[in-house]
Amino acid sequence: VYQWDGLKSGAKAAKEPATMLACSMKEDMFVDPQFISTPQIVEFPTEDSASTNVKTAHGYYYPPRNGKFAAPDGEAPPLLVKVHGGPTACTGSSFNPGIQFWTSRGFAVVDVDYRGSTGYGRPYRSALKGNWGVCDIEDVCAAAKYLSDKGLADAKRLCIDGGSAGGFTTLGALAFKDVFAAGCSLYGVADCSALAADTHKFESRYLDGLIGKYPEDKELYDSRSAIYSTDTLSCPVLLLQGDEDKIVPPNQAETMYEALKAKGIPTALKMYEGEQHGFRQAANIEDALNSELYFFSKVFGFQADGLSNFDLAIDNL
Repeated sequence: VYQWDGLKSGAKAAKEPATMLACSMKEDMFVDPQFISTPQIVEFPTEDSASTNVKTAHGYYYPPRNGKFAAPDGEAPPLLVKVHGGPTACTGSSFNPGIQFWTSRGFAVVDVDYRGSTGYGRPYRSALKGNWGVCDIEDVCAAAKYLSDKGLADAKRLCIDGGSAGGFTTLGALAFKDVFAAGCSLYGVADCSALAADTHKFESRYLDGLIGKYPEDKELYDSRSAIYSTDTLSCPVLLLQGDEDKIVPPNQAETMYEALKAKGIPTALKMYEGEQHGFRQAANIEDALNSELYFFSKVFGFQADGLSNFDLAIDNL
Protein backbone atom coordinates (compact mmCIF):
# COMPACT_ATOMS: atom_id res chain seq x y z
CA VAL A 1 0.00 0.00 0.00
CA TYR A 2 1.51 3.31 -1.09
CA GLN A 3 0.62 6.86 -0.15
CA TRP A 4 0.63 9.50 -2.86
CA ASP A 5 1.32 13.04 -1.65
CA GLY A 6 -0.20 15.94 -3.58
CA LEU A 7 -2.76 13.86 -5.47
CA LYS A 8 -5.14 16.57 -6.61
CA SER A 9 -6.32 18.11 -9.85
CA GLY A 10 -3.59 20.09 -11.60
CA ALA A 11 -0.93 19.09 -9.08
CA LYS A 12 2.67 19.14 -10.22
CA ALA A 13 4.90 16.12 -9.85
CA ALA A 14 5.45 15.27 -6.19
CA LYS A 15 8.84 16.35 -4.90
CA GLU A 16 9.01 13.39 -2.55
CA PRO A 17 8.69 9.76 -3.69
CA ALA A 18 5.72 7.61 -2.83
CA THR A 19 5.60 6.36 0.75
CA MET A 20 5.02 2.66 1.36
CA LEU A 21 2.63 2.23 4.28
CA ALA A 22 2.31 -1.55 4.30
CA CYS A 23 3.50 -4.52 2.29
CA SER A 24 2.61 -8.22 2.41
CA MET A 25 5.78 -9.26 0.57
CA LYS A 26 9.01 -10.36 2.14
CA GLU A 27 11.36 -7.50 2.98
CA ASP A 28 13.86 -8.46 0.29
CA MET A 29 11.09 -8.10 -2.30
CA PHE A 30 10.18 -4.49 -1.43
CA VAL A 31 10.22 -2.04 -4.33
CA ASP A 32 12.55 0.88 -3.80
CA PRO A 33 10.56 4.19 -3.88
CA GLN A 34 13.01 5.56 -6.47
CA PHE A 35 11.24 3.31 -8.99
CA ILE A 36 7.68 4.32 -8.05
CA SER A 37 5.89 6.92 -10.16
CA THR A 38 3.31 9.07 -8.37
CA PRO A 39 0.07 9.72 -10.30
CA GLN A 40 -1.19 13.19 -11.08
CA ILE A 41 -4.87 13.89 -11.78
CA VAL A 42 -5.41 15.37 -15.22
CA GLU A 43 -8.49 16.94 -16.76
CA PHE A 44 -8.44 17.74 -20.45
CA PRO A 45 -10.76 19.06 -23.15
CA THR A 46 -12.23 16.49 -25.50
CA GLU A 47 -14.23 16.36 -28.71
CA ASP A 48 -18.01 15.97 -28.39
CA SER A 49 -19.25 14.81 -31.78
CA ALA A 50 -22.14 12.94 -30.12
CA SER A 51 -23.42 16.16 -28.45
CA THR A 52 -23.28 14.73 -24.92
CA ASN A 53 -22.64 18.21 -23.46
CA VAL A 54 -19.68 16.70 -21.58
CA LYS A 55 -16.53 18.27 -22.97
CA THR A 56 -13.94 17.48 -20.29
CA ALA A 57 -12.46 14.04 -19.67
CA HIS A 58 -10.34 12.70 -16.80
CA GLY A 59 -7.38 10.48 -16.07
CA TYR A 60 -4.23 9.86 -14.05
CA TYR A 61 -0.84 10.76 -15.50
CA TYR A 62 2.24 8.85 -14.35
CA PRO A 63 5.59 10.35 -15.39
CA PRO A 64 8.49 7.96 -16.03
CA ARG A 65 10.55 7.32 -12.92
CA ASN A 66 13.71 5.30 -12.43
CA GLY A 67 16.33 6.52 -9.98
CA LYS A 68 19.13 4.85 -11.93
CA PHE A 69 18.42 6.44 -15.30
CA ALA A 70 17.51 9.82 -16.78
CA ALA A 71 16.29 10.79 -20.24
CA PRO A 72 18.41 13.09 -22.40
CA ASP A 73 17.74 16.77 -21.81
CA GLY A 74 14.79 18.05 -23.78
CA GLU A 75 13.52 14.62 -24.78
CA ALA A 76 9.87 13.83 -24.02
CA PRO A 77 9.06 10.21 -23.13
CA PRO A 78 6.97 7.75 -25.12
CA LEU A 79 3.41 7.64 -23.79
CA LEU A 80 1.23 4.61 -23.14
CA VAL A 81 -2.48 5.43 -22.94
CA LYS A 82 -4.27 2.81 -20.88
CA VAL A 83 -7.98 2.13 -21.40
CA HIS A 84 -9.93 0.39 -18.63
CA GLY A 85 -12.52 -2.30 -19.28
CA GLY A 86 -16.19 -2.37 -18.50
CA PRO A 87 -16.72 -0.10 -20.34
CA THR A 88 -18.90 1.35 -17.57
CA ALA A 89 -16.24 0.87 -14.91
CA CYS A 90 -13.42 3.18 -13.85
CA THR A 91 -9.75 3.27 -13.12
CA GLY A 92 -8.20 4.64 -9.92
CA SER A 93 -5.03 5.83 -8.25
CA SER A 94 -4.33 2.70 -6.21
CA PHE A 95 -0.85 1.27 -6.60
CA ASN A 96 -0.73 -0.75 -9.82
CA PRO A 97 2.44 -2.74 -10.56
CA GLY A 98 1.32 -3.05 -14.17
CA ILE A 99 1.64 0.71 -14.57
CA GLN A 100 4.90 0.95 -12.63
CA PHE A 101 6.33 -1.67 -14.99
CA TRP A 102 6.12 0.95 -17.76
CA THR A 103 7.12 4.06 -15.86
CA SER A 104 10.24 2.37 -14.48
CA ARG A 105 11.23 1.58 -18.08
CA GLY A 106 11.03 5.13 -19.39
CA PHE A 107 7.39 5.34 -20.50
CA ALA A 108 4.92 7.91 -19.32
CA VAL A 109 1.44 6.48 -18.71
CA VAL A 110 -1.99 8.06 -18.68
CA ASP A 111 -4.80 5.92 -17.27
CA VAL A 112 -7.97 7.39 -18.78
CA ASP A 113 -11.43 7.57 -17.24
CA TYR A 114 -13.26 8.23 -20.49
CA ARG A 115 -16.88 9.37 -20.63
CA GLY A 116 -19.02 6.51 -19.35
CA SER A 117 -16.72 5.84 -16.40
CA THR A 118 -18.23 5.87 -12.93
CA GLY A 119 -17.17 8.36 -10.27
CA TYR A 120 -17.75 11.66 -12.09
CA GLY A 121 -21.51 12.08 -11.81
CA ARG A 122 -24.50 10.83 -13.76
CA PRO A 123 -24.12 13.03 -16.87
CA TYR A 124 -20.55 11.78 -17.30
CA ARG A 125 -21.60 8.17 -16.78
CA SER A 126 -24.62 8.48 -19.11
CA ALA A 127 -22.62 10.10 -21.92
CA LEU A 128 -21.60 6.65 -23.19
CA LYS A 129 -25.21 5.47 -23.72
CA GLY A 130 -25.46 4.73 -27.41
CA ASN A 131 -21.98 6.18 -27.88
CA TRP A 132 -19.60 3.33 -27.15
CA GLY A 133 -16.99 3.50 -29.87
CA VAL A 134 -17.40 7.27 -30.14
CA CYS A 135 -16.90 9.10 -26.83
CA ASP A 136 -14.36 6.66 -25.43
CA ILE A 137 -12.22 6.89 -28.57
CA GLU A 138 -12.41 10.68 -28.60
CA ASP A 139 -11.31 10.82 -24.95
CA VAL A 140 -8.26 8.55 -25.21
CA CYS A 141 -7.10 10.47 -28.27
CA ALA A 142 -7.68 13.77 -26.48
CA ALA A 143 -5.59 12.57 -23.52
CA ALA A 144 -2.65 11.72 -25.77
CA LYS A 145 -2.85 15.03 -27.63
CA TYR A 146 -3.20 17.03 -24.41
CA LEU A 147 -0.08 15.50 -22.85
CA SER A 148 2.01 15.77 -26.01
CA ASP A 149 0.98 19.42 -26.39
CA LYS A 150 2.12 19.98 -22.79
CA GLY A 151 5.51 18.46 -23.56
CA LEU A 152 4.84 15.51 -21.27
CA ALA A 153 4.89 12.95 -24.08
CA ASP A 154 6.55 12.49 -27.45
CA ALA A 155 3.89 13.00 -30.15
CA LYS A 156 5.72 10.53 -32.40
CA ARG A 157 5.77 7.77 -29.79
CA LEU A 158 2.17 7.52 -28.62
CA CYS A 159 0.85 4.04 -28.01
CA ILE A 160 -2.31 2.61 -26.47
CA ASP A 161 -3.46 -0.58 -24.79
CA GLY A 162 -6.54 -1.97 -23.12
CA GLY A 163 -8.25 -5.20 -22.17
CA SER A 164 -11.75 -6.39 -23.03
CA ALA A 165 -13.84 -3.24 -23.58
CA GLY A 166 -10.56 -1.33 -23.35
CA GLY A 167 -9.29 -3.47 -26.21
CA PHE A 168 -12.31 -2.43 -28.26
CA THR A 169 -11.49 1.23 -27.68
CA THR A 170 -7.84 0.56 -28.44
CA LEU A 171 -8.63 -1.08 -31.78
CA GLY A 172 -11.15 1.64 -32.61
CA ALA A 173 -8.68 4.42 -31.84
CA LEU A 174 -6.14 2.75 -34.13
CA ALA A 175 -8.65 2.16 -36.92
CA PHE A 176 -10.64 5.39 -36.89
CA LYS A 177 -8.13 8.00 -35.70
CA ASP A 178 -4.61 8.99 -36.69
CA VAL A 179 -3.10 9.63 -33.26
CA PHE A 180 -1.21 6.53 -32.13
CA ALA A 181 1.88 4.88 -33.57
CA ALA A 182 1.14 1.41 -32.15
CA GLY A 183 -1.26 -0.44 -29.90
CA CYS A 184 -1.94 -3.62 -27.97
CA SER A 185 -5.36 -5.22 -27.53
CA LEU A 186 -5.71 -7.72 -24.72
CA TYR A 187 -8.74 -10.00 -25.23
CA GLY A 188 -10.41 -7.02 -26.91
CA VAL A 189 -13.58 -6.74 -28.97
CA ALA A 190 -12.92 -6.42 -32.71
CA ASP A 191 -16.41 -7.27 -34.00
CA CYS A 192 -19.41 -5.93 -32.05
CA SER A 193 -21.93 -8.01 -33.98
CA ALA A 194 -19.99 -11.19 -33.27
CA LEU A 195 -19.80 -10.24 -29.60
CA ALA A 196 -23.56 -9.64 -29.42
CA ALA A 197 -24.22 -12.99 -31.04
CA ASP A 198 -21.60 -15.08 -29.25
CA THR A 199 -20.93 -13.68 -25.76
CA HIS A 200 -22.05 -15.22 -22.46
CA LYS A 201 -25.63 -14.91 -21.18
CA PHE A 202 -24.95 -12.41 -18.37
CA GLU A 203 -23.85 -9.67 -20.78
CA SER A 204 -25.97 -10.79 -23.73
CA ARG A 205 -27.97 -7.51 -23.96
CA TYR A 206 -25.32 -5.18 -22.51
CA LEU A 207 -24.57 -3.67 -25.91
CA ASP A 208 -28.19 -2.60 -26.45
CA GLY A 209 -27.59 0.38 -24.17
CA LEU A 210 -24.04 1.03 -25.35
CA ILE A 211 -24.62 0.91 -29.11
CA GLY A 212 -28.21 0.01 -30.05
CA LYS A 213 -30.64 -2.87 -30.45
CA TYR A 214 -29.28 -6.00 -32.06
CA PRO A 215 -29.84 -7.21 -34.73
CA GLU A 216 -31.97 -4.18 -35.70
CA ASP A 217 -28.92 -1.86 -35.52
CA LYS A 218 -26.39 -4.29 -36.99
CA GLU A 219 -25.18 -1.69 -39.49
CA LEU A 220 -24.26 0.62 -36.61
CA TYR A 221 -22.52 -2.26 -34.80
CA ASP A 222 -20.41 -2.99 -37.86
CA SER A 223 -19.54 0.67 -38.42
CA ARG A 224 -17.94 0.78 -34.97
CA SER A 225 -16.07 -2.50 -35.31
CA ALA A 226 -12.38 -2.26 -36.15
CA ILE A 227 -12.48 -5.58 -38.00
CA TYR A 228 -14.45 -3.88 -40.79
CA SER A 229 -12.14 -0.88 -40.98
CA THR A 230 -8.71 -2.42 -41.44
CA ASP A 231 -8.43 -0.34 -44.63
CA THR A 232 -8.00 2.76 -42.42
CA LEU A 233 -5.60 1.04 -40.03
CA SER A 234 -1.91 1.45 -40.79
CA CYS A 235 0.04 1.10 -37.53
CA PRO A 236 1.38 -1.99 -35.74
CA VAL A 237 -1.00 -3.96 -33.48
CA LEU A 238 -0.25 -6.66 -30.91
CA LEU A 239 -3.07 -9.03 -29.92
CA LEU A 240 -2.94 -11.01 -26.65
CA GLN A 241 -5.71 -13.55 -25.98
CA GLY A 242 -6.71 -16.45 -23.75
CA ASP A 243 -7.82 -19.58 -25.60
CA GLU A 244 -10.64 -20.32 -23.12
CA ASP A 245 -12.21 -16.85 -23.10
CA LYS A 246 -16.03 -17.15 -23.06
CA ILE A 247 -16.75 -13.40 -22.88
CA VAL A 248 -14.70 -12.27 -25.88
CA PRO A 249 -14.11 -15.53 -27.78
CA PRO A 250 -10.66 -16.15 -29.30
CA ASN A 251 -12.04 -15.92 -32.85
CA GLN A 252 -12.22 -12.14 -32.41
CA ALA A 253 -8.43 -11.88 -32.02
CA GLU A 254 -7.79 -14.53 -34.66
CA THR A 255 -9.97 -12.79 -37.24
CA MET A 256 -8.35 -9.41 -36.52
CA TYR A 257 -4.89 -10.94 -36.75
CA GLU A 258 -5.56 -12.52 -40.14
CA ALA A 259 -6.97 -9.25 -41.49
CA LEU A 260 -3.97 -7.23 -40.30
CA LYS A 261 -1.50 -9.79 -41.61
CA ALA A 262 -3.21 -9.88 -45.01
CA LYS A 263 -2.97 -6.09 -45.27
CA GLY A 264 0.77 -6.15 -44.51
CA ILE A 265 0.50 -4.32 -41.18
CA PRO A 266 3.07 -5.33 -38.53
CA THR A 267 1.18 -7.55 -36.12
CA ALA A 268 1.51 -10.46 -33.72
CA LEU A 269 -0.96 -12.74 -31.98
CA LYS A 270 -0.09 -14.60 -28.81
CA MET A 271 -2.64 -17.12 -27.58
CA TYR A 272 -2.33 -18.17 -23.93
CA GLU A 273 -3.36 -21.74 -23.23
CA GLY A 274 -5.73 -22.20 -20.30
CA GLU A 275 -6.38 -18.47 -19.87
CA GLN A 276 -9.86 -16.99 -19.89
CA HIS A 277 -11.06 -13.36 -19.85
CA GLY A 278 -8.15 -11.65 -18.14
CA PHE A 279 -4.87 -13.43 -17.48
CA ARG A 280 -4.54 -15.09 -14.07
CA GLN A 281 -1.39 -17.20 -14.23
CA ALA A 282 1.66 -15.28 -12.99
CA ALA A 283 3.88 -16.54 -15.79
CA ASN A 284 1.40 -15.37 -18.42
CA ILE A 285 0.90 -11.97 -16.81
CA GLU A 286 4.67 -11.45 -16.88
CA ASP A 287 4.92 -12.72 -20.43
CA ALA A 288 2.12 -10.42 -21.61
CA LEU A 289 3.89 -7.36 -20.19
CA ASN A 290 7.19 -8.38 -21.72
CA SER A 291 5.52 -9.17 -25.05
CA GLU A 292 4.05 -5.68 -25.20
CA LEU A 293 7.33 -4.01 -24.23
CA TYR A 294 9.23 -6.08 -26.80
CA PHE A 295 6.64 -5.25 -29.48
CA PHE A 296 6.87 -1.51 -28.81
CA SER A 297 10.67 -1.70 -28.71
CA LYS A 298 10.66 -3.08 -32.25
CA VAL A 299 8.18 -0.45 -33.43
CA PHE A 300 10.03 2.49 -31.85
CA GLY A 301 13.54 1.16 -32.42
CA PHE A 302 14.96 0.83 -28.91
CA GLN A 303 16.55 -2.07 -27.06
CA ALA A 304 14.38 -3.53 -24.30
CA ASP A 305 16.77 -4.60 -21.56
CA GLY A 306 16.78 -8.36 -21.04
CA LEU A 307 14.48 -9.07 -24.01
CA SER A 308 16.96 -9.30 -26.89
CA ASN A 309 16.06 -12.96 -27.50
CA PHE A 310 12.39 -12.71 -26.51
CA ASP A 311 10.01 -15.20 -28.13
CA LEU A 312 7.51 -13.15 -30.13
CA ALA A 313 7.09 -13.57 -33.86
CA ILE A 314 6.03 -10.27 -35.46
CA ASP A 315 4.61 -10.51 -38.98
CA ASN A 316 5.26 -7.84 -41.62
CA LEU A 317 7.95 -6.03 -39.61
